[in-house]
Amino acid sequence: MERLTSGNDEGPARPASWKWLICSMLFLATMLMYMDRLTLSQMASRITRELSLTNEHYGRMEMGFGLAFAVGAIVNGLLADRFSIRWLYPLMLVGWSLAGVATAWSAEIGQVLLPIVGQNAWLGLKGNSSDAAFIGMFACRLVLGFFESGHWPCALITTQRLLSGADRTLGNSLLQSGASVGAVITPLAILLMIKDEPGSWRRPFIIIGLAGMSWIIPWLLMVRDRDLKYHEPVVDRNSAPASIWTRALLKKVVVLLAIVITINMTWQFFRAWMPKLMQEEHGYSEVFTSFFMSGFYLVADFGCLAAGGLVKGLTGTKMSLSLARIAVFAVFTQLVLMSAVAAQLPASPLLLGLFLIVGFGALGLFPVYYSLSQEIASKQFGFVTGLFGATTWIITSYMQFLVGKNVDQTHSYQSGLFWIGMVPLIGCLALALLWPEEEPVG
Repeated sequence: MERLTSGNDEGPARPASWKWLICSMLFLATMLMYMDRLTLSQMASRITRELSLTNEHYGRMEMGFGLAFAVGAIVNGLLADRFSIRWLYPLMLVGWSLAGVATAWSAEIGQVLLPIVGQNAWLGLKGNSSDAAFIGMFACRLVLGFFESGHWPCALITTQRLLSGADRTLGNSLLQSGASVGAVITPLAILLMIKDEPGSWRRPFIIIGLAGMSWIIPWLLMVRDRDLKYHEPVVDRNSAPASIWTRALLKKVVVLLAIVITINMTWQFFRAWMPKLMQEEHGYSEVFTSFFMSGFYLVADFGCLAAGGLVKGLTGTKMSLSLARIAVFAVFTQLVLMSAVAAQLPASPLLLGLFLIVGFGALGLFPVYYSLSQEIASKQFGFVTGLFGATTWIITSYMQFLVGKNVDQTHSYQSGLFWIGMVPLIGCLALALLWPEEEPVG
């Protein structure tokens, strides 16, 4: 795997700090993306109540978002392999920002789309007065998911080509931590923008979507096309061509699929359902939930950064990079298991404390996964990332629909909260047992 250094042959050398400045731009892009994504889940109880939507409706919206993300992951991954990241990245950001803004007019959009869609059984349309609002919201989530999926191949190609193998976990921690910072800011920003009046939920969608587009200007000023250009590796013409599908590569693919699916199942459950869980199952107020969710994501951010720092620190103590990653992943998986304990508790400080521990562990699993995935790809890294993302989002999107349906039937989140903390064990075991013991290149 080749990487781009801070300098290049077509212009003056970049200072050593430049690659970390670009990582900070990736941090900001992730933050903006999550602000657009979380605006709905943060106000889910208010919106579903005002628009007469059910938990199944909400689950279907999350399912639609996930399926669109899955399709977009492959399409945008292919685009990222073939076109300039400098221009593709801003295009993705404009797309998801406009989808967020459009959500404010979801009912009006739904009125236009409803005659086209009709009483679609798959979407659960039954001729109710809430159908237009639902189909409009559903359409906006489809567009949002498609364009947000383009963030990951663009961002991960950037860290892959800028950073060495030893630096990538930390760089990916910085990239991923933008998710939790965005999630910290979103509930607080929403509290400042909404009022106790019908329709005030629309304001955050508009303001957050429009504000996010300001990222484009510094990105275009700081990054040139040649900065992220792929460089073909030097190949010895006298050596025999190696088989693409080696046993070691197949093992890595199996492990990475096990990891990415399970850690996303856990994280996406908490992202989509935790505000509703706290308000509807445990009786916490909307204001308290907003402040707590900010704390939850702030602690998750510390976990994300801690994971990258721990891997880098352990490799400095003569531990192999492979073993350091496995050790950190195992520790953080144990923290996520506290979700199963939290499922048995009533509203209490202990419950809130366990939620914070789970958040710390859940987001900390991601930078390890990203750095592992960056070892197996080459010029087609965007497609590989998209393939993993598509598989993940197909599974997690149907999970969201089933969670919503189960909650409507049982009026409880307990079973979902219990099992969702257990699934990262599958990825952890796959990593410990199957990942080849070798050091990454570059």
